[in-house]
Amino acid sequence: MNSIQMESSWKEALSDEFDREYFKDLTSFVREEYRSTTCYPRGSKIFAALEHCPIDQVKVVILGQDPYHGPGQANGLCFSVYEGIKHPPSLQNIFKELSADLGVHIPESGDLSHWADQGVLLLNAMLTVRAGDAGSHQGIGWEQFTDAIITEIDKRKKNVVFILWGSYAQKKGFVIDRSKHHTIE
Repeated sequence: MNSIQMESSWKEALSDEFDREYFKDLTSFVREEYRSTTCYPRGSKIFAALEHCPIDQVKVVILGQDPYHGPGQANGLCFSVYEGIKHPPSLQNIFKELSADLGVHIPESGDLSHWADQGVLLLNAMLTVRAGDAGSHQGIGWEQFTDAIITEIDKRKKNVVFILWGSYAQKKGFVIDRSKHHTIE
């Protein structure tokens, strides 16, 4: 799995997952999908959440469902879009809440990589999606892989804030030890 682009602490933490049968099946499926159809994010950004935020620096986890499925939107960080891309409704809502609750100015850019660089793991439950087809890569193994990510954070860290917006994210929160961590739902 040397070809996977992610920060080294994550490669070490998740090394057992890479050898599991589900992950081998997942990578085969994703390779074929990317070869035969348009998928997002681009291949080099699939693990962007794990590139920006080493496991020992995780302070907050924001959990999304799957990447944006429109052209040029998904950059591998949940709820984040590339510089110059119009804010999708979910990101608009996040910025509106930050503005209303904290008086934060709504930024022009929807690129949240600066959050990730400060310890906010912006993780989707599914790391890929077929263009124009939300949820299209559900049930192929991403959920198991991202559960493993959450489990590693749970095992190695304390006092992480997990932000679980929506019923899908809340269901995924079952692996979090709530006596060690904080959740916002």
